[in-house]
Amino acid sequence: MVVGKSQINRIVVSKIVEKSGLRPISEDPETALRTLQTMVPGTVVLDGGVDNTDCEALMGQLVTLRRLSGTEAPCVILLSTRIMDADDLSALTAIDAAVAKPITPELLQPVVDRLLDRLRG
Repeated sequence: MVVGKSQINRIVVSKIVEKSGLRPISEDPETALRTLQTMVPGTVVLDGGVDNTDCEALMGQLVTLRRLSGTEAPCVILLSTRIMDADDLSALTAIDAAVAKPITPELLQPVVDRLLDRLRG
C-alpha cells in the first residue's frame, strides 16, 4: 500500500514498488485508514509530506495490525524530508525504514527488497 496526500508521489512510488513484484494500492491517508480496517498489506509506504506528519493518523492502526498478526507485517517505510538515524526510527514505533526525499528507484528499491526478504526470511 502506498499512502500519501500527493497523487503524483503515490504514482511514482507505486511504479517503483511494482519492480519488487508488489501490486500496490494507492490511497490518500484518510482512505488508507478505512482500508486498513479490512485488509493487512504486506508493505506500507508512507509519504510523510513536508513535515513528516501527513500519515500520523495511520500509526496506531499499523501498530495494532502488527500486534494482532504476531509478525513484523506490515513492513512500513517512511518517505521523509530528512535523513533519519536509528534513534529517530526507534521513536517511531511502526516504522522499519526511512528513505529521504527526493525519492528515486535507486534509493527506494533496495529498501523495499530488503524488507521483503526479511518478511520471507
